Order: sequence, then structure tokens, then C-alpha cells
Amino acid sequence: MTSYRRNFVPGGTFFFTVNLVERKLSLLTTHIELLRAAFRETRQRHPFTIDAIVVLPDHLHTVWSMPEGHADFATRWRLIKSTFSRNLARVERISASRAGRGERGVWQRRYWEHTIRNETDLARHIDYVHINPVKHGLVGRVSDWAPSSFHRFVKLGIYPADWAGVVSRDEDGPQFGERT
Repeated sequence: MTSYRRNFVPGGTFFFTVNLVERKLSLLTTHIELLRAAFRETRQRHPFTIDAIVVLPDHLHTVWSMPEGHADFATRWRLIKSTFSRNLARVERISASRAGRGERGVWQRRYWEHTIRNETDLARHIDYVHINPVKHGLVGRVSDWAPSSFHRFVKLGIYPADWAGVVSRDEDGPQFGERT
């Protein structure tokens, strides 16, 4: 079995990116209530704080803080992913290796995890979470994307409602300084 190098910091704060296997599907936004229920159920049994989150059609970004003395985010992700998948109709393509293990073909097996190092790192990752729907060209303003903690941040006075302004798209989509 592969051993992944994860930085399990008890009580730590982490940024995650979690993707669907088929990146052209919109399962997460189409079935947002199932995803919310999976998060709720998991948090009841294994608490953690969602500091920021955005759900896009085929992936999500989130920042979590773990309870003091706890570091097992891997179990939490396994439960969220399996609970969500169990409640979906079985219509996805399943590879032979997944079928042999009795797995669904909904989520990518791995996910990106980054340990938040300090307040600046936290602020940058929360900004990244909230700008993501604009970055992917789904909306022109952050405030126009509903499944996001951005709206809670506005209510708390952390962000102004017009944070990041309006991003216009050219023929190549919005540009955010990434290498092409």
C-alpha cells in the first residue's frame, strides 16, 4: 500500500483541494445538499471547523481547523467522500482497479493538503478559496457564487460585498498570473 506523506499536526489548520474523478461533471453543485449532509454527518462524529469553503461543479477548496489534540483529517475526508458517494445513483464509469476494490468512481483517490503556517498563509489561502469561482470563469464577481463561505465573511465584516471587484474575461478567460 502506498504511504502518503501527510503533515498531521494536532489542532492544526489545513487547506485542501478535493476533486472528482471526472472533472467535466457537475456532481458537487448539482447535489450540493448531499454534500452538505455528508459534511454535517462527519462533523457530528469527528468535529472540525470549516474556516472557509467553496464548492465548484467538479472540485472544492476548503480550510479546516482541527480540534486541539486531533490531526486525523484523512478519516474525515474518507467519511465525507464515502457518505456523499453512497447517496448518489451509480451512473459513473468505474475503472477495473476501482471495481476490483469495490470502490465508486466519484472522487479522485488523493487530495491536495497544505498545512497553514501562519496568519499570512491563512489569509492567502482563504482569499484563494473565495476567488476560485471567478478564477475558473464561473462568475464575474465572487459575490455571485452561492456555495461559498464568502457570504458568511461579508456578514461578519471580514470582506466587503464587492471584494475583488468584477473580473472581465477575455478570449482566454480570466488571468490571475499563473504560468501558461
